[in-house]
Amino acid sequence: MTAMTMTACTGRQAETNAVSPDTGFNYVVDQFADLEILRYQVPGFESLSLRQKQLLYHLSEAALMGRDIFFDQNGRYNLAVRRTLEAIYTSYDGDREDPQFKALEVYLKRVWFSSGIHHHYALDKFVPGFTPDFFKECVMKVDAAKLPLRDNQSVEQFVEELSPVLFDPKVMPKRSVQGGTADLIQASSNNYYGGGISQAEVEDFYTRMKEGQDTIRPISYGLNSRLVKENGKAVEKVWKVGGLYSAAIEKIVEQLELALPFAENEAQKAIISKLIEYYRTGDLKTFDAYSILWVEDTASEVDFVNGFIETYGDPLGMKASWESTVNFINKEATKRTKVISENAQWFEDHSPVDKRFKKEQVKGVSAKVITVTMLGGDCYPATPIGINLPNADWIRRDHGSKSVTIENITEAYDKASQGNGFNEEFVWSDTERDAIKRYGFLTDNLHTDLHECLGHGSGKLLDNTDPGALKENSSTLEETRADLFGLYYLADPKLVELGLLPDGDAYKAEYYKYIMNGLMTQLVRIELGKDVEEAHMRNRQLIAKWVYEKGKADNVIELKKRDGKTYVVVNDYPRLRTLFGELLAEIQRVKSEGDYEAGKRLVEDYAVKIDPELHAEVLERYAKLDLAPYKGFVNPVMREVKDANGTVTDIVLDYTEGYVEQMLRYGRDYSYLPTYND
Repeated sequence: MTAMTMTACTGRQAETNAVSPDTGFNYVVDQFADLEILRYQVPGFESLSLRQKQLLYHLSEAALMGRDIFFDQNGRYNLAVRRTLEAIYTSYDGDREDPQFKALEVYLKRVWFSSGIHHHYALDKFVPGFTPDFFKECVMKVDAAKLPLRDNQSVEQFVEELSPVLFDPKVMPKRSVQGGTADLIQASSNNYYGGGISQAEVEDFYTRMKEGQDTIRPISYGLNSRLVKENGKAVEKVWKVGGLYSAAIEKIVEQLELALPFAENEAQKAIISKLIEYYRTGDLKTFDAYSILWVEDTASEVDFVNGFIETYGDPLGMKASWESTVNFINKEATKRTKVISENAQWFEDHSPVDKRFKKEQVKGVSAKVITVTMLGGDCYPATPIGINLPNADWIRRDHGSKSVTIENITEAYDKASQGNGFNEEFVWSDTERDAIKRYGFLTDNLHTDLHECLGHGSGKLLDNTDPGALKENSSTLEETRADLFGLYYLADPKLVELGLLPDGDAYKAEYYKYIMNGLMTQLVRIELGKDVEEAHMRNRQLIAKWVYEKGKADNVIELKKRDGKTYVVVNDYPRLRTLFGELLAEIQRVKSEGDYEAGKRLVEDYAVKIDPELHAEVLERYAKLDLAPYKGFVNPVMREVKDANGTVTDIVLDYTEGYVEQMLRYGRDYSYLPTYND
């Protein structure tokens, strides 16, 4: 990935079954394995005009049409596994309380959550809790017409082909390998590459493709294609109408066309039309033109993301996963992001980075708080809490960026986390707990605002710096840069002056939570003995470990023991802010100069390895709380209301659908791709 990405939930570790005392809304839907499923509300939807609701409806349908794409991108057998398990689950006539069947049910729920057989965060393949014999027995009882068999394949042959994918730990062991191997492509199990192609061949292919390209406005080569090897030659299979994934993309286009008559203005109509053109042609220049139109539209109340956007899943940071979010503006909450974006130049000018790496003129920074109405692809069920796009550095430089904080998602996290015992177990004292209770939700959202609105859009590349120079470390370092920007400015008196924080001590709540999370509590998401793999988790550990090490001489941060338990204690908040600024300056230098080796050292030295003793302690303490470290969401059901003549008179939301019911419905109603997309 070149520039900006989406941020994961920054620090909320777990929630319990929670009903809001204010509204009676039940936020928790299901809990299994290490996962908890929540639901989010869509406040303000009823007050929208019918035209806006119809626009949201068709954009939301488009957000669901590409679901199969993401499954297939994550692994070439994922659709086969999902469809087979769904066939077993819906037709099983044995004892559904049998531990073997219950284990299969949990496994299916995990496949749904992660859009495949690999953990959505750790990226390791799941270990089934049921036996190969039970799996074979179940498959053999399913009507063969309901199984995703290849042409002329018997059920026995099908079981023989699929069983190693589920049960053999050596087969497709990791979705994306981020380092520590000679060939990241062949070691990874994702479906962005095929035909036995090697990392060297991939890099050579795109190096040759970039020769002679416009370095001022470079194309994001490889973004929307699978690279395969055919007859000894590397060939791109482009994701477009008439190309790879055509059946699903045609359905996306169909819904985008239905949305066009309800566009709020001509600018929005042009955006949707250009996206349709891009899907039909697969032309990345058209995608850039679409991105420019999209980022320059700041007037529309309804907005959306739909396409091949983020590159976390590709170990080389080129191929983009399919995703979608649909939303409308939260006008009241947007007042704070408006203040931030209006002062973007001040923040850029006062950044602690070298002047050579600052933008002389910040262009087109727009920021808003949104209410999401539908999540799809790589944003579902796990979703970001903030988005900053476009990713292309040159578009950000010349046309600006659009940033959002998804406040109905952050509110759902916050409501569901109340009273779960987490802070009582891990936070050092009542001083920190009181600060988190008083300021935590505000400073969490403000940090996300600063991260997305300004952090990702800050700084510049030096002339002729390759946007892809940081390679496999680009996502981690970019998220580090944006987080540091937000952290540094949270403690600036300017935020109190602008009315964004009530006083000069409020920032300490976020500083404490961030360091505690980066040094300790995010480890609950990692299996003992494993390294940190996911880019956002690496980013947070890199920051926390770096400032901890650099601040040792001044006792800025301590890891204190009490009653045999380890706690984070921050002794010097102003000095901590200074350290954030120093690291921000170095990360910006690395990005601006494309210093691959320096970036690699930072990641390897601070972001990857875990103290096994501390890790074991954190896992033991967390286990006693009976909480799930990962969260995801079910979407509301959006329905058209029609009169006797078939005319749509309203769009309504239904919050009653469960997790299993939603996943089975999506598998039935939004599944368009063939099982094998070779």
